[in-house]
Amino acid sequence: MARFRPRKTVRLVAPLHGEQPAHVPAWKREEQGLPRSLHDRWSALHRHCTDQSSHLRLNRLVRRLTHYDYGVRESALAELELATQLICTGVHVTFLPESQARTADLECRVGGERFFVEVTTMVGSAERQRLPVRGLDLDEVAGEEEDRGVILTHRILARIRQKAKQLADYCDPVVLGISIPRADLQGDRATRPEEIWLDLKMLAGTVTVLLMSLRSISAVVISLWDVEPLPSKAATRLANVEVMERPQHQKAQPRVRLLIQNPRALASFSELQRDSIGQLL
Repeated sequence: MARFRPRKTVRLVAPLHGEQPAHVPAWKREEQGLPRSLHDRWSALHRHCTDQSSHLRLNRLVRRLTHYDYGVRESALAELELATQLICTGVHVTFLPESQARTADLECRVGGERFFVEVTTMVGSAERQRLPVRGLDLDEVAGEEEDRGVILTHRILARIRQKAKQLADYCDPVVLGISIPRADLQGDRATRPEEIWLDLKMLAGTVTVLLMSLRSISAVVISLWDVEPLPSKAATRLANVEVMERPQHQKAQPRVRLLIQNPRALASFSELQRDSIGQLL
């Protein structure tokens, strides 16, 4: 008996960061291929990575980029973007083979030295993203509702702990890339969550403290799309932290990107590696 692919219609909006929305079945999106902007980046990676393992993962990446599930698409997009950025900084990138034993996603070489990169995406539910923000309602009683920025910070810390277990056996430097994409924009515009107000210095400080106990991770790169940085109350800054903030109208790039290096990492970056990773901002 012949079997046919189910036609499941979804709204393909958020993962393309600026592409026009389209009601297209998942099976048809894969047949039509990627939008031009994504196809160009994918082609550049395909030319750069000449090994069979990378080509196999890149072919699977196309299916994930056209998947009906929002989280799968965002995960694939984060992997594509970070690998492309690394190549632009002069790093040679190889996609590691997928296996049952959890490994990093990318092996990177610069100046004959090697480091690894693991890419992860945090996609929360719409209900969680619409949690109220303390301080916006003058009639609100302090303590009744948690700040969404604090909740997001705790979620980031939990993801770092989880990934540290996966990356514990590496002897070379390991970079953990965390992408917190835009909220899923499906549904009525009036029901979409607003940006999350986030204390960047508190986030950087708590991540630094955590990393000092997770010595297998050399650095964390955090890309945040739907956040609004809270005004800084102090001029002090951590020496191991670099922050890039962009204007709200620059929708093609994350609103905020942080590079947080681990002061007590077992494997430290060379100067050349540090320069390449710093350019990711």
